[in-house]
Amino acid sequence: MINKNTKILNDICELIIDCEHKTAPIQETGYPSIRTPNIGKGYLILDNVNRVSEETYQSWTKRAIPQADDLILAREAPVGNVAIIPENLKVCLGQRTVLIRPDKNKVNPQYLLYLLLGDEIQAKLHSFSNGATVHHLNMKDIRNLVLPELPNISIQHKIADILSAYEDLIENNTRQIKILEEMAALIYREWFVNFRFPGHEQVKMVDSQLGCIPEGWEVKLLEEVSAINASTIKKQSEIKEINYIDISSVSTGKIDKIETISFVEAPSRARRIVKHGDIIWSTVRPNRKAYSCILNPEPNLIVSTGFAVITAINVPYTYLYYAVTTENFVSYLTKNATGSAYPAVNSEDFKKVKVLIASQDILTQFNTLVEDIFQQKKLAQLENDNLRKTRDLLLPKLISGEIDLETLNTPEINLWAA
Repeated sequence: MINKNTKILNDICELIIDCEHKTAPIQETGYPSIRTPNIGKGYLILDNVNRVSEETYQSWTKRAIPQADDLILAREAPVGNVAIIPENLKVCLGQRTVLIRPDKNKVNPQYLLYLLLGDEIQAKLHSFSNGATVHHLNMKDIRNLVLPELPNISIQHKIADILSAYEDLIENNTRQIKILEEMAALIYREWFVNFRFPGHEQVKMVDSQLGCIPEGWEVKLLEEVSAINASTIKKQSEIKEINYIDISSVSTGKIDKIETISFVEAPSRARRIVKHGDIIWSTVRPNRKAYSCILNPEPNLIVSTGFAVITAINVPYTYLYYAVTTENFVSYLTKNATGSAYPAVNSEDFKKVKVLIASQDILTQFNTLVEDIFQQKKLAQLENDNLRKTRDLLLPKLISGEIDLETLNTPEINLWAA
């Protein structure tokens, strides 16, 4: 039973409102429409976000205009994810989302964000949704969500500052990763699409199966310059643990999750071995662009049989990665996918695709430039992984009061982020 001193979420918020229960018409440009896939754990994911017109934005924000420091909660898939709206970003709510506006006189918005993402509240949110056929939070449960006792506002500020310091470092690294990705992709386009590679002025163009290409370059089948699914782990292997990647754990160009599991308890589809420089491409729904290049992998890295593992042979993996992740390659896979519910391609589809292979000296120069960019990107990703782990370890200790912040001064925050 809730006693009179117990706080519920509605007590510390100015408003908690539901989204429109219909799909907003979208267009190429305009205001971001935040749906559940755009809500991460603490931040908004704006890659490939739906966008809406000024008219739609005005219509979808009649009940409340989302503003900086408001929180957006996912009611479904994934239930319980929460993000905060940053400064200078105008958004509207997509389907299955909830807008939460904290009362800043009662609670620090960043603190409330971390509180809602903590284990205790997440367990409650998931318990509310477990009874439904489709996991779903209803508005009554959200508004009446019972909260643990809140520390005073000054302690809330300290907790928010400490955890935000981690978020700032992660965001800086994320920006650096994006810049590095754009640099490498730009070099590839300039050299191998626009043919403005070093010394291109002295090279004449000749006809090929792929149109005009520089003289001395070749068009080959992918199977001539790579091995597809070359290594498979055996059932009788003595390996005790594997680091496993399933299709749901990969998005465009990156690994979102690697799960360490016992090999004997691993799914039967956990079979394909991945080594340094291998490219993994989802064979199911290839239009989703679920792929990544693996650098310095964890020991015993295994991917699902839902991936094609592409190992470069006699060409740099850096070049092959871009050659098999172009829009043309995606289009080729999509056109060759079969099946209505889960369209998929097979290894033969990969083997028979035509790829352009530059002269060896140009490939070597490209690899020298881009491999260093890949390594810098990998280091930034590893740093982000460590920052997230440390933040996630600190979060419950700070929220529960296990770490005493009464005597902690703001300058000491750097010690936590070190």
